Amino acid sequence: MKPRDSRPGKGPRSGATSSNKRSAAGGSGRGTASGSGRSAASGTGRSAGGKRVDPRDARRDPRDAKRPPRDAKYAPRAAVNTKRSRPPAREHTGPRAPRPDQHGLGGSQIEGRQAVRELLIAQRRKTFEIWVSNDLDENDVINDILALAADQRVPVRRVPRKEIEKEARSEAPQGVLAMAAPIPDVELGDLLAPRKGNVPAFLVAIDGVTDPGNLGAILRSCDGAGVHGVILPRHRAVHITPTAAKSAAGAAEYVPMCVVGGLPTALKQMKDAGVWIVGLSDAADKNIFEIGDLTSEPICLVLGAEGAGLSRLVKERCDLLVSIPMGGSLSSLNVSAAAALATYEVVRSRVAKTK
Repeated sequence: MKPRDSRPGKGPRSGATSSNKRSAAGGSGRGTASGSGRSAASGTGRSAGGKRVDPRDARRDPRDAKRPPRDAKYAPRAAVNTKRSRPPAREHTGPRAPRPDQHGLGGSQIEGRQAVRELLIAQRRKTFEIWVSNDLDENDVINDILALAADQRVPVRRVPRKEIEKEARSEAPQGVLAMAAPIPDVELGDLLAPRKGNVPAFLVAIDGVTDPGNLGAILRSCDGAGVHGVILPRHRAVHITPTAAKSAAGAAEYVPMCVVGGLPTALKQMKDAGVWIVGLSDAADKNIFEIGDLTSEPICLVLGAEGAGLSRLVKERCDLLVSIPMGGSLSSLNVSAAAALATYEVVRSRVAKTK
C-alpha cells in the first residue's frame, strides 16, 4: 500500500478537505454574516433555533451584557407605600394631660392638697382629672376637694398611693394629684394699666431664679402682700412646675404672671410707663428701709438669683439698688425670704402713709 501524501492539494481527501474548508469559511461564514445577519437586521426576527430575536441585539455592544435590559429601564415601577407607619400606641394609665405648653407658664400637673383645693376654688382654668389615694383619712381639705370636684363634674379616681407617687414630680404629693389646663399668663401692658381707685402698681420681677421651691414661696409671699403681678423671663428661669405649685400652696392660681422674652427690655418698658425699678443687691449702700416716698409710687421690686444676684443689664435698668441689712454672720437671705421681707416693707410703708 502506498503511503498517504500529507501535502496539501494532493489526493482526493486533500481536495475535499480544502473544498470543505473554503465552503465553511466562504459559504457558511458569508451566509452567517450576510444571510442570517441581514435576516436579523431586516426584521425576520428568527434565530437558528426558531426563537424570536430582538433586532437590536445584533447591534448591541458586548459591554451591554452588564447593563440591565432596555425594557427593564422603561418598565413601570411597583407601587411603593411611602406612608410612615405609626408605632403602636403605648398604654398609659396615668392621668390625662393636655399638650405641654412650650412657651407659657406651665402648671398642668398640680400636686399637694392645698394646691389642688385652691385650683378648684379659683376656677381660672379647666381641671381634667383628680387622683386621690385610697388610703387617705377623711379631713376637711380632702372633703373640700371631693365636694368641689363633684360640683364641677371633675372625674375623681381612687388609686393606690404607689400610683400617685409614680406619677408625681414633687417629693411629697400628699396623696393628691390633679391635671389641668396650663396657667394663663397676662400681658405686661395689662399689669401697667391704671387700676380702680388709682392704686399705684405694685410689681415683682424675678431675674434668673431656677429653684421651683423658691419660686413657689415667692408667689405665696406676693399673694399675701397684694402684689399686682409677677414678671418672669422666658429663658434661664423656672416656671410653674409641680414643686413650684405645691410650694405656692395655691397662690399660683391667683397671682397674675407675665412671661417676657427679655427682662431688661421689660424693665425699660415699665420705666417708660412711670414705674420705679428697685433692685435688691447685697452690695447696695442704701437698705430697703430707706426707700422712703418711692413706696407710694408705682414700684417694681427686682429679685436676683442666690449667689449670682442681679445680672449686669438688669442692674443698669434699675433706678435704685437697695440691700437687706444683715446683723449676723451670714451675708444674705434666701431669695424667697428676701422677697417676703421686701414686699411687706412696701405694704407697711403704704399703710403707714394712709393713716
